[in-house]
Amino acid sequence: MAQTEKARPLCLVTGASGYVGGRLVPELLRAGYAVRCLVRTPRKLRDQPWAEQVETAQGDVTERGDVERALEGVDVAYYLVHALGSGSDFEETDRRAARAFGEAARLAGVGRIVYLGGLTPAGVPESVLSPHLRSRAEVGRRLLRSGVPTAVLRAAVVIGSGSASFEMLRYLTERLPVMVTPNWVGVRVQPIAVRDVLRYLVGCALLPPDVSRAFDVGGPDILTYREMMQGYAEVARLPRRVIVPVPVLTPKLSSYWVGLVTPVPASIAKPLTESLRHPVVCEEHDIARYVPDPPGGRIGFVHSVELALRRVREADVATRWSSASTPGAPSDPLPSDPGWSGGSLYTDRRARRTSASSAALWQVIEGVGGENGWYSFPLAWSVRGFLDRLVGGVGLRRGRRDPERLRVGDSLDFWRVEEVDAGRLLRLRAEMRVPGLAWLELRVAQDRSGQTVYAQQAVFHPHGLAGHAYWWAVWPFHGAVFGGMARNIVDAAERADHRRR
Repeated sequence: MAQTEKARPLCLVTGASGYVGGRLVPELLRAGYAVRCLVRTPRKLRDQPWAEQVETAQGDVTERGDVERALEGVDVAYYLVHALGSGSDFEETDRRAARAFGEAARLAGVGRIVYLGGLTPAGVPESVLSPHLRSRAEVGRRLLRSGVPTAVLRAAVVIGSGSASFEMLRYLTERLPVMVTPNWVGVRVQPIAVRDVLRYLVGCALLPPDVSRAFDVGGPDILTYREMMQGYAEVARLPRRVIVPVPVLTPKLSSYWVGLVTPVPASIAKPLTESLRHPVVCEEHDIARYVPDPPGGRIGFVHSVELALRRVREADVATRWSSASTPGAPSDPLPSDPGWSGGSLYTDRRARRTSASSAALWQVIEGVGGENGWYSFPLAWSVRGFLDRLVGGVGLRRGRRDPERLRVGDSLDFWRVEEVDAGRLLRLRAEMRVPGLAWLELRVAQDRSGQTVYAQQAVFHPHGLAGHAYWWAVWPFHGAVFGGMARNIVDAAERADHRRR
């Protein structure tokens, strides 16, 4: 780190590859802080526009040694991680990680911890709260007991382009002009714009040392979820929605309903819907004593939706709810050694020469997925995505963060971008529910004569007998799916090249 940077206060950001963390980092840099990011997979940050301005520490918050090394010399530590979706014991994992993080921060002499938690309903016993909210509250308490001055920001529904709450609201409203809904659509909520969340997070770095407490943070509006849907419809210039609440949809059934209608899978929709069983309204606005409201006031719900929709329409979404790894998704790198010792590997390889230029071919490759689809057998891809959502997977609806450009760590329908070598290679790792690990590689190459070659490889590492059975069950469809994909990608590149000429 340069000498001039050493004089700058150093902030550690955990969860920098996630939705809020990925947006907080550039805000801290703009505010003049030096930033260190603690991430399990550093390459996920490689293509971020701010990647070269930060220090990266590889590690996991559940590993004490990793945390201790990451906290060396840190002035302010942002705790933006949770273990939701990691298993039935995620509450205990969260509890242990928070306790260890707080202890390590105290021993390292960290001046402040800042944690973004969830707003819990007033007067409701913690025992009846959703596991998600209960765990968030417990993490906040653990950090407050650490002996390090701590600010716990408690927020309800965060509205911003790409947030899970916004995507759920957006797709429910846009896709269902008439809907039968759970009773929680009548529960009062105090949403907050992601810009205000970031403003509070950055501002908390300057809190006086004697301030160690929780703060409720929210926007200026208190609305029911029904009013939020109607408000979204008005901003998006949609007809007023017909909303009929019924008492029979439990939070679990609601999560599957949300999972089928929106891009948010049931595993993420469940904690969101469970959190709406009780009113979540701020009891105080004490944060304004230390981080004053801007001259124009906090961002209201309507304006926050306008800002989010503008970002979506301009394809300028910095991070999305799917920026963070999907809970339970595989993380193993592609086994490139032909003699890989990890067990059986099944591969499907395709290659086609083309008259298209390498640039034209790469443009098509980098544009796969989302609105452009997968260039083969659309019904098969749609059915596979639907089946994935039925079993709680992410399905195809996550789409793309950007319609033209991909970066490492991006979600792409039910894939995750594992590697991008511009002009040469796109490697995707599957995050759909399969009995094994799966990757898809798309390459631009040249033969000895200099002609452009499209090379495609699907790799599957089966887990157990079910994995082998799965491969052979779908193998008959590979010709139509993977063969058609190779053929149609090449055809699209040749057409694009012809138009340019």
